[in-house]
Amino acid sequence: MRSQDYGRDILSARQPKKIPEVAAEPGTVAEDPASGFCGAVVGFEPGAVVLEDRHGRRRVFPLVPAGFLVDGAPVTLLRPAAPAPAAPTRSASGSVRVRGLRARTARESRIWVEGVHDAELVEAVWGHDLRVEGVVVEPLSGIDHLAARVAEFGTGPGRRLGVLVDHLVTGSKESRLVADLDDEQVMVTGHPYVDIWQAVRPSALGIPAWPDVPRGLDWKTGVCAALGWGDPADGWRRVRAAARGFRDLEPPLVGAVERLIDFVTDPQG
Repeated sequence: MRSQDYGRDILSARQPKKIPEVAAEPGTVAEDPASGFCGAVVGFEPGAVVLEDRHGRRRVFPLVPAGFLVDGAPVTLLRPAAPAPAAPTRSASGSVRVRGLRARTARESRIWVEGVHDAELVEAVWGHDLRVEGVVVEPLSGIDHLAARVAEFGTGPGRRLGVLVDHLVTGSKESRLVADLDDEQVMVTGHPYVDIWQAVRPSALGIPAWPDVPRGLDWKTGVCAALGWGDPADGWRRVRAAARGFRDLEPPLVGAVERLIDFVTDPQG
């Protein structure tokens, strides 16, 4: 028995024609073949598209496979993908964000802060600005030997120091330690708070206020005990996470850091 000749592809007659998929971008003109209604895409509802004809009449049609005609051909309309969120145009400090930033070579000038937490908080808010300017922030582990550290650093034109000090108020130990510094290439600024934690607004942390800690008790330990935050390491994680931008910080700290950045990046310095 001779087999029947089915041509080159015996399955070709059984394969349905693939219906193209078209993104229903606003303005796409589509026709509902069942009703003959033809209009432009003007919006969406859950599982449906809204078409508006040339008379301004609107109708809603379900987004079903092969449910529309575009240019006379059947298509499956798809809701277009949501656009990617726009990249932020402002940094956490409020400055204009530099696109495609490549950190510049570090300047010889430095910003010194008292501790690791201070450095992390400054980086969290001003990190973008510091990389744009090539400024390195270094923790000092306290300022008890600040004058000696400055002398060891060796300041000069293009080699400035900006120093951020906690609790810089009249009569404090910190104010006495910086009083004898007399170098035009050094700027000391500070904030009135006992610790850098306190420069984060209570509202950013969801607390009514920073608790009072009895004199003689370690401030961070006392704060964590009063707020039920565990140990200071746990407390710092909360504080650090809450400081997402300059609006989460108290103005005295924001102003102090901004002045230091301006000072160490001054081309005349």
